[in-house]
Amino acid sequence: MTAAVAMAAALLLALWIDHAFGEPPARWHPVVWMGRYLGAAGRRIAPLAGTAEAPRAKPFIGGALAWCVGAGVVVLVAYLLQRLVAQSWPVVAALLLGLLLKPLLAWRMLRDEVLAVEAALAESLDAGRAQLARLVSRDVSALSAAEVRESAIESLAENLNDSVVAPIFWFVLGGLPGAALYRFANTADAMWGYRGERGGRIWEWAGKWAAHADDFLSWVPARLTALLLHGPWPSAALRREASRTPSPNSGWPMAAMALRLGVRLGKPGVYVLNAEGRAPEPADLPQAARRGGRAVRVMAVLAAVAALAIRC
Repeated sequence: MTAAVAMAAALLLALWIDHAFGEPPARWHPVVWMGRYLGAAGRRIAPLAGTAEAPRAKPFIGGALAWCVGAGVVVLVAYLLQRLVAQSWPVVAALLLGLLLKPLLAWRMLRDEVLAVEAALAESLDAGRAQLARLVSRDVSALSAAEVRESAIESLAENLNDSVVAPIFWFVLGGLPGAALYRFANTADAMWGYRGERGGRIWEWAGKWAAHADDFLSWVPARLTALLLHGPWPSAALRREASRTPSPNSGWPMAAMALRLGVRLGKPGVYVLNAEGRAPEPADLPQAARRGGRAVRVMAVLAAVAALAIRC
């Protein structure tokens, strides 16, 4: 019972710290550390672009092994830290666990970055594009104002799952190691999970394990995120629109947001969600942020209750 209360309290505390203070400095941020490892490993496993025939087996095996080593270290460290703080008084244990969990959640930063896109658009289209480039990896140089808003709304919806709902989901099931494993898998997919060339290297096979691992770990949370945004039941429209994206998961929160806002979202030549919707307007980014905030609060309550129910 004490452990269950401590876990629920740690979760709520982590979200409060995120709301009040945002992200810790990069030098203390575990996700930054994960990224540094993945960057160094990726340069060794992904073949350079321009080779006559890109190998498959070697980069795939190298990517899988590097992923497993990194994931193993992350889970082990998180497990040892959780065991260590559990030996403290319950109040201290909850406080320390909340501090350790916080860097694995990032709602305030996501919300602020998305709202900054609309503020930048109020200055100029070029400023809006530059701000959006902080959020997405696609080329933004030719996007219209409506397309900038589309991409920002998509980023908020997708990363609401990746940065908040999914880490909380796995924290409830697996404690700090579960949340840490998910953030490692999601970071690996963001850095390695590309089809074709990126950064002068070919990731088709080097990042395949990372991409599928993230798909597996995100499957349930992505659909939960969609329900938090859309409503308690997956409507036929939500299922139909979610299936339009190449990803088995990202379409769910994006489709839910598109339907709730009544806007059209899309990536040229790849997919269109809610094609009958209107183009996003200046009020839609703040509205999307408010809906995301409500989803985070509901998830916090559900997760705290679930943590108590599972462990009592």
